[in-house]
Amino acid sequence: MIKYTPFWETLKKSSESTYTLIHKYNISSATIDRLRKNQGISTMKIDDLCKILDCRVEDIIVYEKDE
Repeated sequence: MIKYTPFWETLKKSSESTYTLIHKYNISSATIDRLRKNQGISTMKIDDLCKILDCRVEDIIVYEKDE
């Protein structure tokens, strides 16, 4: 299962917040909600987040095997 736990740590370390992602970078609140619920987002959104946060894909998502 893909999880977005690294995203929240990366966001915390950055100078950005969910507010700036939504209002400055036009990331939809629905995308933020999907990240919170570990639901799928497009690779285009992952690319956008990597550009905004100046990070790698691994800093946004992680794959954890289902038990």
